[in-house]
Amino acid sequence: MRRLLAILAGTALLAPLLAQSGLEPARIQKWEKDIVALEKRHKEKAPEKGGIVFAGSSTIRQWDLAKSFPEWKAINCAFGGSEIRDVTHFVERIILKHEPKTIVFYAGDNDINAKRKPEQVHADFRAFAEAVHKQLPKTRIHFICVKPSLARWKQFETQSNANALVKEFCSKDERLNYINIVPGMLGKDGEPIPEMFVKDGLHLTPKGYEVLSEAVQKALK
Repeated sequence: MRRLLAILAGTALLAPLLAQSGLEPARIQKWEKDIVALEKRHKEKAPEKGGIVFAGSSTIRQWDLAKSFPEWKAINCAFGGSEIRDVTHFVERIILKHEPKTIVFYAGDNDINAKRKPEQVHADFRAFAEAVHKQLPKTRIHFICVKPSLARWKQFETQSNANALVKEFCSKDERLNYINIVPGMLGKDGEPIPEMFVKDGLHLTPKGYEVLSEAVQKALK
């Protein structure tokens, strides 16, 4: 009986949070190990508050930020495989506590691959921005657009539609900025440049990260 009451009590406490994020318990639990690892790393080597946070999915997680931006002391808060809504759910634990003045964000790639529609990607990013600005109203958020890739080239039209919606949304708020990396990822034939990608055709090589680094450097000047 006590165990049942404890479970019911726990569910009651968790319910408002689940309703707010829209994520099912199994999905939240899926990322818990990654979030705990991030928290541990940042606790062991606490970053300065008021800096630059890079957040999102594996495109950010695998980025050697110290090499690309040695002067920024940027904080990497990304976890691989995540969608925008996942990052929003954990925003307090992995982003807001650092009180960043600037957030560089990349996600949406996995969202579209999971069959989320452009309108959902737009709505999810809007929810992320609102979650950040509710606590940090002056923080600037730079959205790196969903990149074209060899592995997901068939999704390019959907990606482009999602990017267009997010770009329009960003244009209405001076705290938001849309970073377009698509031209740098495509060759003269209009298709993804193979040298930009590792064997899986999705994740980036150093050459691919050069395109992102240049675009971010330009945006944050």
